[in-house]
Amino acid sequence: MSDLALSAMNAEAKRERSAAGSLRIVQTACIFVIALVIISPLFMLVIASLKDDRFQILADMGSFRAFWVSNPTLSNFAEVGNLSGELAFGRYLINSLIILASTVSAGLIVNSMAGFVLAWGSLRGRALILSLVIALYVIPQESIIMPLVIMVSRAGMTDTFAVQIVPWIASPLYIYLFYQFFAQLPKELFEAAQIDGASVFRIYRSIFLPLSLPALATVSILMGIETWNQYLWPILVTQTDYARPISVAIATFFGQDSIYWDRAMAASVLMMLPILALYLVFQRWFVSSFVGSAVKG
Repeated sequence: MSDLALSAMNAEAKRERSAAGSLRIVQTACIFVIALVIISPLFMLVIASLKDDRFQILADMGSFRAFWVSNPTLSNFAEVGNLSGELAFGRYLINSLIILASTVSAGLIVNSMAGFVLAWGSLRGRALILSLVIALYVIPQESIIMPLVIMVSRAGMTDTFAVQIVPWIASPLYIYLFYQFFAQLPKELFEAAQIDGASVFRIYRSIFLPLSLPALATVSILMGIETWNQYLWPILVTQTDYARPISVAIATFFGQDSIYWDRAMAASVLMMLPILALYLVFQRWFVSSFVGSAVKG
């Protein structure tokens, strides 16, 4: 090979490396900008919660002073963390944790059982039932809110924890997610367990459920976020502080005469922590679930 050809090849290789380097720089810059857009409101929220002057918080909005606090204080968290009194925000937080834990725990059991039966049960008309489940997911929740309010009112369930838990345990979306996961598992597992004399419930509990950790993590996070962010339903079915969740309680800081920005920011930070902890607990299986779906797809 001549020196001229080698020189041309080296020049081409340098151009390719330069183009690849430029592409990596552009990708890194785009990722940085996207991360900045996502993280900056959260950072501003935390900074504002450490300021004790609600008027100063409002004045700092729209400038870089919103991202800096000269004299940080935890007084806002102390005020909203009370379990009794006018600002019994700690009580609302506990109420939300009870609703979250109960709804997610019961939802995992009910939805996984329903998905398993649809995937491996000996039901007649399974295809029709599955079609109905998918069709129910298309119906928006807002369209059934008022009939549901009337039903729970006549049943005497209003202003209780049960009225915020029971209606949202079963979900067409999560039933279908479990069905899709169970249907992808090898048929030989189910048949071998049947040959060994295992009942359908034992096959579900001892074999399929331990294998469904990615699906359980995905449903836990999605159901947890949905339950934690509920606002319309609890404001319709709760009248007192007994079972009122944190999402409704934050609205009390925004009155007609004044807005308590300092307490609202601290309360928002407290509201963010439990659902963030839920994600961190199930993060590994949640990510593996999406990676597995992408590979299979």
